[in-house]
Amino acid sequence: MVTIRVPAAAAALFAVFCLSTHSASGSYPRAQNVTWKSTNFKTILSWEPKPSADYSYTVEYSAIGRDKERNLHCVRSGMTVCDLSSSLTDLNACYTADVLSEPLLGATTDLIEFPHTSSPRFCPYKDTDIGRPDFKLDVSAGKKKTTLFVTDPLTALFKDGRQLDIRDIFSNQLQYKVTYRKNKSTGKKVYTSASNVIELTDLDRGESYCFNVQAFIPTRSIDKQLGELSQTQCSSDDNQSIFEVYSVGVIAAAIFLILLLIGLIIAVTVICCKRRKKALKKEKEGMPLRAV
Repeated sequence: MVTIRVPAAAAALFAVFCLSTHSASGSYPRAQNVTWKSTNFKTILSWEPKPSADYSYTVEYSAIGRDKERNLHCVRSGMTVCDLSSSLTDLNACYTADVLSEPLLGATTDLIEFPHTSSPRFCPYKDTDIGRPDFKLDVSAGKKKTTLFVTDPLTALFKDGRQLDIRDIFSNQLQYKVTYRKNKSTGKKVYTSASNVIELTDLDRGESYCFNVQAFIPTRSIDKQLGELSQTQCSSDDNQSIFEVYSVGVIAAAIFLILLLIGLIIAVTVICCKRRKKALKKEKEGMPLRAV
């Protein structure tokens, strides 16, 4: 049996090599909390922690069953977010992404495979949140009909140089849900429309109503059917008292101005009367006595 003796110096060098390799791997911690955030197809991948000065992050993404790709803005980056809005071109596909911990651009390492963390699955068409819509309110002259003109929210997507809105993406699947109530009342009614022009005719004449609008896509999962609620808009109330229309400060200022105006009129009237009496008295005193 032949015994091979390794010199102590060689054993020490081997140990140092192993330790340095382990250290290189340990200097690139894995990304954590990799999540998707998407509103109106503005899709951001985010993660933690912020990298140190010794390493960076690279994002690789792919549709399920397809080859991995990279976004040039998310290669060897010191950021913890990656905007993939323009990269996820097939909106009906589902995607996953890997966040790799890599050396800085230009730096070298002995590592062959870098630590990485995978994201959950994300399907743009089904998962993106829909933002709040804007709308204008119009009440007919006879107060018999109230019409809401809804503007489709814009997306982060472009086609042929034109920015697309959610109607361009969802087509006839897009509806709008209107929630309305009498002003200062808690009772609510709901109306759903497939059109952007929504006419409501079951309102009481002369009453003020408040409205909210949100996108509604019934073909989606329950938790993704409704978009963000719009800001509240209320119609005018013909039966409002002056205290409901104007604030106390405005009413007090108006009363003060009215009283001041009345005071000025009275003062001018009194002064004019006194001057007139004084003039008449002087006129009488200057007249000669009549002969008897």
